[in-house]
Amino acid sequence: MTRTHWLTQERARLYSQVAIICLASIVISWLLYSKNTVDAQGRPLGADFITFWGASYLGLQGRAHEAYDLARIYAAEQVAVPALKVRFAWFYPPAFHLLVLPLALLPYLLSYLAFILSTLAAYVAVLRQIVRAPLAMWCLAGFSGVWLNAVQGQNAFLTAAIAGAALVHLERRPAMAGALVGLLAIKPHLATLFPLALLAIGAWRAIGAAAATALAVTGLSIVVLGTPVSSAFLGGLAMAREALESGDLPWSKMPSVFASLRLLGASLTTAYLAHVTVACAALVLVWRAWRHHADARLRNAILMTATFFASPYVYDYDLVWLAFPAAWYVSYAREHGWRRLDREIVVCVWLLPIAVANLLLVFPLPVGPLVLGALMSVLVRRLP
Repeated sequence: MTRTHWLTQERARLYSQVAIICLASIVISWLLYSKNTVDAQGRPLGADFITFWGASYLGLQGRAHEAYDLARIYAAEQVAVPALKVRFAWFYPPAFHLLVLPLALLPYLLSYLAFILSTLAAYVAVLRQIVRAPLAMWCLAGFSGVWLNAVQGQNAFLTAAIAGAALVHLERRPAMAGALVGLLAIKPHLATLFPLALLAIGAWRAIGAAAATALAVTGLSIVVLGTPVSSAFLGGLAMAREALESGDLPWSKMPSVFASLRLLGASLTTAYLAHVTVACAALVLVWRAWRHHADARLRNAILMTATFFASPYVYDYDLVWLAFPAAWYVSYAREHGWRRLDREIVVCVWLLPIAVANLLLVFPLPVGPLVLGALMSVLVRRLP
């Protein structure tokens, strides 16, 4: 007699609904304890979005390069939220600055809502091209990564939608897919493995479109924002590296191998060596999957998962990307059969965004690389 797995569709729906209630309660409580658009710690509603608005404000005044100066962008952020007590730095490339340039045309909260809702709509629209089942939408609504990115006011809905759309359209519309890969110039450290994947399958039209788009977007941003913005950005990279290495950028919110090892007390050299080793292994797996495996679902899932091993500079909100590997793998497993622990690992992935920082409060072992590694092992063991 065949046993029914404990994770039935009814339970998956129930767990998602419970997650929605819990997450919504947390957000409502946070809003109730906020005053003058800041929370009890002086952080603005929308948190990181304040830097997007501040950079836009400076850019609209013809001072885009000043966004990389902590004192000047802090002054711009206080224009949006006068009660702001916490400084938020700007490290983004000119291409992303160009994209957010119109944001300060609206008051802060309206701008935040417009940005988050529009990018969320794009994210959901792309994901629905992979899976449309009502249960999948319940699981997505209960996915903590969605709530985390929305509350944090970050751009992961946008980057995930761009990356997901590129992979969805690659086979039928390679030039369009390549152009979308090129648009990841707004956050280039998330795009490092995409050229390798395209090279592995000889997608030359996509590669050409990606390069042309990245160059065009970067060039246009420098023309619009002014040439000083390029040197200011390069100078900001050194500041970002120092903040990453020192922990000024919180390691507890980073699911990367580098940040996890630093949290455990590893030296800077050890953390970098380990991260580079794992990144090289991820690179090999992406090449193998894209070079030798015909099923696009597995290839795509491996590429988007491996992205979190490539860069040390990834955050818990970036884990909203994982809805795409999960959706592709569930589709593949339903067709080819589930294997032992497959569904349990998918559940761990679903819980990971909210667990990255919060589990450290009670459990002194960073779980990000462990869960991501488990997901990668599930995907890779399907390769021939």
